[in-house]
Amino acid sequence: MLCRAAALALGGISLLMLTLAFTPLPFTLHRWLGTAGGLAGSGTEVILVLSGSGMPSGDELMRCHEAAFRAREHPSADVLLALPNDTALARAMVDELALRGLQRARITLLMHGRNTREQALDMAAALPGWKGRPIALVTAPEHMLRSLLTFRKAGFHRVAGAPAFDHALFSNLAYRHGRIGGKAWVPDVSGHTSLRYNFWNNLKLEITCLRECTALAYYKMNGWT
Repeated sequence: MLCRAAALALGGISLLMLTLAFTPLPFTLHRWLGTAGGLAGSGTEVILVLSGSGMPSGDELMRCHEAAFRAREHPSADVLLALPNDTALARAMVDELALRGLQRARITLLMHGRNTREQALDMAAALPGWKGRPIALVTAPEHMLRSLLTFRKAGFHRVAGAPAFDHALFSNLAYRHGRIGGKAWVPDVSGHTSLRYNFWNNLKLEITCLRECTALAYYKMNGWT
């Protein structure tokens, strides 16, 4: 009986996720997670970059791209990298930022934080005088709201978001099924870019957002946000 109830529940959840993948809701939720905590503007004095996955990776490269852009916009701002004790990761991120024109002398490393909470506590302990400075926090969009709430809880009340969003692709990706050798008996989806790309991208966004909402609840229960 219990197995049957679990199977029905999982089936219902799967059907719901498949249905939502045909709607804009996953994209909207992902965008909301990236912007709901407020966005950094002029007056930034510190650019704080939180590490994510390994380097090089799409996620980490996007953060470096956004950080370098912010550093050019605010040439007098300090750049701070908060990451775990991984010298290879730190070296790779510093090298990437240097390739994008950022002077290495502007970069400060904090290498003790293994999650967002530890990164906030590490910065509060190492740089207590920075709590009143305007900070642009760079991280993945889905991670932004939790990061801002966590750093504000640690006393950084002037921190705002600089989410590392992917850049949109505006090319027309439709093609001619038969012209490139597509079989007549295979469904022709050449003109259905929403089915070929948006549906699958939304499925990935659903998992990403579900994980992040769970993390938000976990941080809230621990009193970290």
